[in-house]
Amino acid sequence: MSAFDGVERRVDIGRVGERWFVNNVSLGLYASFVHDPARKTRNRAAALARMLPEALGRGRTPLDLYVEVDRKEQHHSALVALVANNAYELRSMADLGERKRLDEGRLHAYVIEAVSRRALLALLGRAAFGSVEQAEGWSEWSAERFRLEAGRDHLHAAVDGEAVVLPAPVEFELRPRALGVLVPAPPA
Repeated sequence: MSAFDGVERRVDIGRVGERWFVNNVSLGLYASFVHDPARKTRNRAAALARMLPEALGRGRTPLDLYVEVDRKEQHHSALVALVANNAYELRSMADLGERKRLDEGRLHAYVIEAVSRRALLALLGRAAFGSVEQAEGWSEWSAERFRLEAGRDHLHAAVDGEAVVLPAPVEFELRPRALGVLVPAPPA
C-alpha cells in the first residue's frame, strides 16, 4: 500500500482575500492571541480561559464589523468572529465539534457580540452545553460569499491557525468541491 492509494474526494475550499483556507478564519480576540507569541496557544480550552478575562475586562475593544450577506447589510460589534468552510456542530466554546460535511457549499459565520458582561456570561454558560443558538450576543449566518468591512484598514486574523494581516474590506467566498483530496479506499 502506498501513500497514493485511495479514492479522490472533492471538498469545498474557502477564500479570504487572496488566501485559501480549508478550515476557518478567526477574527477578534482569538486572532489577537495567535498574533501575540506571549499568549499563543494550540489548546482551545486554554485559549478560552485566557480570552475570558479579556472579553469581560474594561479594556475590551470589539471589532466594528459591517457584513453584506445576500445584499443585506448587518452590523456586528464582535469580540470573536469565526468564518468556517462548512458548518461546525458546536459542542462547547472550547470544542467546535466536527463538520458532518466538507462539500455543503456554504460558508458559516459565528460571532460573539460585545454585549453586557452579564449577557456574555450567560452566553458562555449556554455555550458550555452547546446551546447558543437563541442566546443574546450570538449571531450566525451562512452564505456562499459575503463582504466584511471594518472600522479599520486591516484586520489581524488567523487563517487555518496561521497569523495573517488582511486588508479591509475583506471578501469571503467558497469554491464548492474545488479541492481534490485523497482518502483511504473503503475496505474490500
